[in-house]
Order: sequence, then C-alpha cells, then structure tokens
Amino acid sequence: MNKSIISTGSKEATQAGVEILKAGGNAFDAAVAAVFTSMTSEFALTGAGGGGAMMIRKPDAEPVLYDFFVDTPPRTGKEKLDFFGVEVDFGDSTQTFHIGKGSAAVPGTLLGLVIVQEQFGVLPLPVVMEPAIKLAREGYVLNKKQAYIFKLLEPIFTHTKEGRELFCSNGKILSGGHRFVNLDFAEFLERVSWEGATSFYLGEYAELIAQTFGKEGLLNEKSMSLYHVAVRKPVMTSFMGTEVYSNPAPSVGGTLIIFLLQLLEKAKLKDININHIVEAMAVTNLARKDVCTNPNKEYQIEELLEDGIFNGNLVNFLSKCMESNDDLIKPSRGETTHVSVIDKDMNCASVTTTNGEGCGYILPGTGIMLNNMLGEEDLNPLGFHQWRHPMRLPTMVSPTIIMKDNLPFILLGSGGSNRIRSAIVQVILNYIVKGMGLDEAIISSRIHLEGKTLYCEPGVDFLTADLPEDITLHPFEEKNLFFGGVNAVTLTEGASDIRRGGTFEIVD
Repeated sequence: MNKSIISTGSKEATQAGVEILKAGGNAFDAAVAAVFTSMTSEFALTGAGGGGAMMIRKPDAEPVLYDFFVDTPPRTGKEKLDFFGVEVDFGDSTQTFHIGKGSAAVPGTLLGLVIVQEQFGVLPLPVVMEPAIKLAREGYVLNKKQAYIFKLLEPIFTHTKEGRELFCSNGKILSGGHRFVNLDFAEFLERVSWEGATSFYLGEYAELIAQTFGKEGLLNEKSMSLYHVAVRKPVMTSFMGTEVYSNPAPSVGGTLIIFLLQLLEKAKLKDININHIVEAMAVTNLARKDVCTNPNKEYQIEELLEDGIFNGNLVNFLSKCMESNDDLIKPSRGETTHVSVIDKDMNCASVTTTNGEGCGYILPGTGIMLNNMLGEEDLNPLGFHQWRHPMRLPTMVSPTIIMKDNLPFILLGSGGSNRIRSAIVQVILNYIVKGMGLDEAIISSRIHLEGKTLYCEPGVDFLTADLPEDITLHPFEEKNLFFGGVNAVTLTEGASDIRRGGTFEIVD
C-alpha cells in the first residue's frame, strides 16, 4: 500500500489530517490533528471538555484501545446542583436534555489525545496542533448541516452571556454563511501544544474548573487530578471470516456490537435480512437491560458474552427467527463525531469523541464548553447522579477495527449516542455480508430499535404489516443525523456519512 486515507466528520478536520500526513506524520498524528480541529469545525459534536476512545493498531501488532472517556467525580450526596432540563426542537419531535454545572463529568479527551500522540506520533505536538490552532483563530464558514446543529442546540449554546458572545451575531445564533471564530480556544490550544495537558488536570486550568463548577457542580481539583487514560484489550469476535475489534468494558457500545454480530454468526442463517437484524436488536436491548442493573458496577456488560448468558439469548433469538422470518420485533440524540485514518505504512487509528450536548457553560478564557455526560439518560439508565464512587461512565462510543488475513480490512466508527451500535452493525453487514462498496454501505438506509419504537429511514425493505401490535413505527422522511455518522476507511478507499456532512481524502 502506498497511500494514506482519512475520513472525518468535516472538511476542515479532513484537511488538517491531510496536512499532517503530507508533512510526514503518521496515522496517529493525523487522527489527533483532525480531532483537535473538529473541536472547532464540529463544536456541537466534540470538544476538549468531553471524552472518547481511540483504537490503534501498529503493523504486525494487535489492536489496542485507549480509553479517555469521562469519569464520574467524587460526591457526598449533599450537593445542591445546578442541573436542569432544556427542551430542544428537532422538527419531528422535541426532547429534553439535562445540562448545568451539575451535568459535567471529568473530561478525558485532551489528555487522551496528547498521550496517544506522544507515544505513537512522529511529529512534534506543536506541529500536529497547528491546523487546529489556525482554524480556531481564523474561523470557518458554517455550512447548512453545521448551522442546523447550532440551531438545534441554541438553548444550550445561548444559556450564558459567554455562550451568546461566542455563538451569536447581532443577538441571533450563527447560521449558514456566518464565520465561527474561537480566539480563546486558539490561545488555549497553543499553550497546550507547548506545555502538554498537565495544566488542565493539575495546574491553572484545573483550579479554574474548580472555581467555575465547584459550588453548583461536582468538578474540583481533586477530581481532575485523579483522571487517567486507560489502556485496554479490545473486545473481539470472529465474523464471516474477519476479526472485529471494538471498545471493551466499561464501555457498553463495543460489547453490544460484538454480542449482536455473534447472534447473527452463530445462528447460521441462510440469509441475514432486515427482520433478523431487528430481532437481533431486540434481543440485544433486553439482554443489556438484564445484566446492567447496578450503576456502581463498571464491568457488568462483560457478562453478556459469558457462555451461559449468551447461549440463553441465542436460543431466544433462534426461536424468534424460526417462528417467522418476517416477524419484527425515548432515544437520546447525543452529539458525537468519528475519525478513521490508515497511513501508507498501515498504521491504523479509529477514534470517536463526544461532548454530549454541552453543559451550557463556557470555561472562562478557554472557549471550551464542558460536557453534560452526567445528564445523558443513556449513560445513566438507572437515574442521574446515582453512583456511589468515582467510575468511568459506560459510553456507547465504539471505535472499531476489522482485520482479515492479518491485514486491516476496515476501520470505522460513528457518532449518534445509543444509535452508534446500530449504525456500525448495519455498515458492517452491508459491507461484509451484502458485499456493498464502502460508500453504499454507509449511505444505505438504517433502522434503530429503542424500546417498543422502531425508527427507520426511507427505503428500508420490511412491511409494516409484519410489526407486532405493541411496536410503534417511527419513519423519517429523509436520511437524518439521528441515525449516526459513520466515517470509514479501508486499505484502498474511504467514505464519509452524508448524514453529518463528513468528508474523506486519499493522500499519495
């Protein structure tokens, strides 16, 4: 292979990665550069105040997962928190998001990116971060998709005076054609590029976070100082002649992907159709609910793959499929983005980052809005603020690397909160089982089952008459960012999701 390929959620992030690759950087340099740039070009989707995970693979080595998702901070239970709901209008529906100082978890993205770059990159950090610094300083013109997300999150972005100053022009939220500039963030990134992430977790910025969030939130200098990046062995399964590696526990997304693929693999179905996929989603959802019952047990999702529990669910899945091949059995719209990079030496980086919807507060002098992960219902299924000790929240982010014959076969990941797993599974099935090209595999219409509601894009080939009476069908009129944003690369091609305006580029 003589080419490098990068796929991201915005043209600015893709261009940043391309610039670094052309400057002699490897896949890890390019991925870090792209993510830092996306903190401006996709401000509503990711940021230095959020969390994420990166799956990396060096040639002739096993994939490794760097987990830098958010942590729950220590608490006493006596705090009076700034924590409240904000209604967001999506057109076809409205949804309440929980924000405020009490919604901010301990961020990990900044430390994770710096550590990965220091350990695996080949260029100096200031060089890698320069595209991001330049974009934050000079700004970029919002396109329609970016402006749409700004408008969706207007109640959150304009919650404070600082937010209104950053995101508004003449008293109105920035719209398509307006330039978004974040000078404070440019200065912050420039400092980080020379000093590293230490001051954010142990120094001046940690003190600033404590001052800003400490009285009505849970973040303080101690909670920041305790944060660490975890290096984990990925969860893995064989599927249709490939090896699928994804984000392990305490993350839940990767395990759910592996669980569903194993159901389909071990069922030995003649043909995997849309009805089988829906049935597998239903079994997966129920299995997750059965094992994830303790908000203070970090690794309980691993129980899904134990023989006793898995085999029982496999029998359940098979019984549903045998009854009829045609039977089919309040999601969050969390904001996330993904970067996939493979370089000419076959270094691989698959990284997903998120800021939730943002907590509504800008950290003074930094241009950073911290996350609202403590207010994400999908990450807190048993209720908000229920943990008894600090722990890593069980994210859905699932950067994934698929190998075949000891070579990278496809790198992919997605934004989309609890739809991440559905999006990734369907792209894998389209690409591996149906033999679609990468672009078609990503563009194809998707479904997502949540509780008793089946969400679907136009073009999905099942009959509504086959739905059980207790299932509500929620059709979308067009393909929507609700169903994720998959960005993927292979050894020979790249593709990005039109649902979120992603781009890719091949570098000679």
